[in-house]
Amino acid sequence: MSGLWDRWTGTKYPYNGVRSLPAMEVRDALLALNGPHLRFVVRDGTPKERADLVADCRVKELDLTLKIRMRLIAAKREVRALDERWEPSHESGRQYSRGPGFMVYKRWEFKKGPDGRRHKVETLRFDTRDVKNPLRDAVLAAGWTWRGVMYRL
Repeated sequence: MSGLWDRWTGTKYPYNGVRSLPAMEVRDALLALNGPHLRFVVRDGTPKERADLVADCRVKELDLTLKIRMRLIAAKREVRALDERWEPSHESGRQYSRGPGFMVYKRWEFKKGPDGRRHKVETLRFDTRDVKNPLRDAVLAAGWTWRGVMYRL
């Protein structure tokens, strides 16, 4: 049963033979992901967020906010991660959701093609895996487990 639950929560285990790094090195590896080539920022978590590290991503064009809160559990050699999303909603303005999973957001426009006809053209694409995958890969490369959670860190 744990295999099904792990799959549903997005839990991934390190490859065999990968040496586990100390917690501070895992933390440093996650903070080292920051850079101008990524759409997100990894920062220290606040006491209110109850997380060691937080990855923040804001896509202004879509009015979307994605936050991945991470807690490093050194005794188990795992990073517990909680995904949170705030996205536009037709009913209430903004909708909050949390838990593992991925979404692909797209924006389309009609443009005139070379044949003179209107064509639907994708003008914006955002995949939440573009934020989660680099974080998860850094944790797995450090020999730690990436454990997705639903409710609490």
